[in-house]
Amino acid sequence: MRKLFISATAIFWLAVAGFWLTSFFLPAEPPPAISPVVEPADKSYTLAEVAGHGREDDCWMVINGQVYDITSYLPDHPSNPELILPWCGKEATQAWQTKGKGRPHSSRADQLLVEYRIGKLNEAR
Repeated sequence: MRKLFISATAIFWLAVAGFWLTSFFLPAEPPPAISPVVEPADKSYTLAEVAGHGREDDCWMVINGQVYDITSYLPDHPSNPELILPWCGKEATQAWQTKGKGRPHSSRADQLLVEYRIGKLNEAR
């Protein structure tokens, strides 16, 4: 009986170790698929219209000619929302590209930003 117990225990731990080791050889979880940018009905805004949304409870900004409503994202931002608030209602491309410290945002942040796009900037109006 003792030999059976030792054999079963050894086989169990070998199986556990085998599963653990194979995890190193399996491909990593694929990155999330990048969904195509959905153009919201070609809505366009002037910088004056964007400027009317310069508060914490109503925060729009222009980044690379696109208008984003990031109001709902502010509480979820990894850093202090106070860093973002000065850019609400403004053209914030430079701030986005450098994070104010000379470092670009991550590709994940770029993907996330797409979800908050509400239109494009139209300076002609």
